[in-house]
Amino acid sequence: MTSAVTLDQVSCVFGSGAGAVRAVDGVDLTIEAGEFFTLLGPSGSGKTTCLRVIGGFTLPSAGRVRIGGVDVTMQPPYARPVNTVFQDYALFPHMGIRDNVAYALMVRGVGKAERARRADELLALVQLPDIGARRPAQLSGGQRQRVALARALISQPQVLLLDEPLGALDLKLREQMQSELKALQRKLGITFLFITHDQHEALSMSDRIGVFNAGQLEQVGTPHEVYNAPRTRFVAQFVGAANVLGGEAARSLTGHASAMLRPERIRLGEAEGARASGAVSEAQYFGAFTRVRVQTTGTVLQADLPADAATCAVGDAVHLHWDAQAVHPLTEGRAA
Repeated sequence: MTSAVTLDQVSCVFGSGAGAVRAVDGVDLTIEAGEFFTLLGPSGSGKTTCLRVIGGFTLPSAGRVRIGGVDVTMQPPYARPVNTVFQDYALFPHMGIRDNVAYALMVRGVGKAERARRADELLALVQLPDIGARRPAQLSGGQRQRVALARALISQPQVLLLDEPLGALDLKLREQMQSELKALQRKLGITFLFITHDQHEALSMSDRIGVFNAGQLEQVGTPHEVYNAPRTRFVAQFVGAANVLGGEAARSLTGHASAMLRPERIRLGEAEGARASGAVSEAQYFGAFTRVRVQTTGTVLQADLPADAATCAVGDAVHLHWDAQAVHPLTEGRAA
């Protein structure tokens, strides 16, 4: 089966000489048809530039871009079978919602009745029936986000590009939209390429995740693989809370030169059989769990204790236990 998106040694360099910025650096990536794929990384890591290269808004300095098996490297955005949803929605304020959604069809010369019919179908799909006559200013942020989705989908793209589309929403609405986006993608069966710096969004929504750092992919894998088996120190530290150990502390506690231990894999117990002991230096209550930091010999370990576990106070002496399989060895280099 032909892949939805293929990047072959794509690089994107801005500027020249000593001041040149290599925003995307030799990226190889394959996104399968019908996949919900997320590019995850901090600001400035290159993920949005990569999306812009796929969408045709930025031409690569090197490499090839294929969509549905077709080389589109030099094609303009309007000639590519993709559409984009931006964080700021980019709705036309002077137009009604129905006309906003149907704008691409109007440009193509589709008749008014057909435009209205298809726009109303898309508005119903995103759970906004009967608002076609309103203006964007009359809608909430979540409603405007759904309208932007409907407008991007009306042209029936092979790939939908979503550039941090939930970043402007409050936490509760963002979580609701995460669920709705994933359900919509399953229903439509088209490829979604989602850009975010939010690890929780990436883990909860994605079929696979590509973790970006300094213009390169550090790792590509399922959410379970990226969280439980990160290949590099960067991935371990960026995706979720982690005890990332190196040097003598890593060797004495784990037997590896560099290793990761997730806080939720650590539990309190008796002195006998403990892998580390120390004093609580900080305790934070989060409702579902309490996060404690324990000063041990040579390092500080973070443990997330269940809500029903015995409470710990700063200064308490504790003994830490974990299973051998909870330790994951790490590499220093990139290994996408």
